[in-house]
Amino acid sequence: MLFRALLAPLSSPMSQNYHARIYVTLRPSVLDPAGTAVQAGLKHMGYDNVEQVRIGKYIEVKLQAADEAAVRQQLDVMCDQLLSNPVIENYCFELTAIAPASV
Repeated sequence: MLFRALLAPLSSPMSQNYHARIYVTLRPSVLDPAGTAVQAGLKHMGYDNVEQVRIGKYIEVKLQAADEAAVRQQLDVMCDQLLSNPVIENYCFELTAIAPASV
C-alpha cells in the first residue's frame, strides 16, 4: 500500500513542482564496452590523452510533491524500480524546486 502511495502522482493545491536531473552510471566494477569503443575512436582521432570513457544515462523528470523529502523518496523508488538496474548501475540526482509561474 505504501509502495503505491509513493508512485501515485501527488497533485494538490499545496504541491510544489520540482525538476530532477538523474544520472545513471555503470558501477566501477562493470565492464563498459561502449565506453571502450568510444575511447578507441577518440584515440584514433588523435586524442591520446583520454584515459577512460564511461557511458551512462541522463534523465530529466518534472514532478509534483508535497515537499522535498517526499519527492526525494519518490525519486529513489523510481530509480530503484525502473530507471536503473541496481545490480550493475549507480544513480544520483539533482533536485531543483520550480518557482510557480507568475500570471
